[in-house]
Amino acid sequence: MAKEQVAKLFRDAKANPALREELSAAPNVDAFIEMAKERGYDFTVEEWQEMTGFSVEEVEGKLSEIPGL
Repeated sequence: MAKEQVAKLFRDAKANPALREELSAAPNVDAFIEMAKERGYDFTVEEWQEMTGFSVEEVEGKLSEIPGL
């Protein structure tokens, strides 16, 4: 299930600083989702937003500023 994938990504990013750094380098939400998929996490922007509570406008800044990443 996609929600489990989002939760797994957050846990993994918290435990793995290198993963967190890589994903934080994403220039936008779509790139972030694509980078996550390349690393085996399968979810959509909508599913990610639902799990994290962030709107697209809120994540237009640096992804590294998002709590948990």
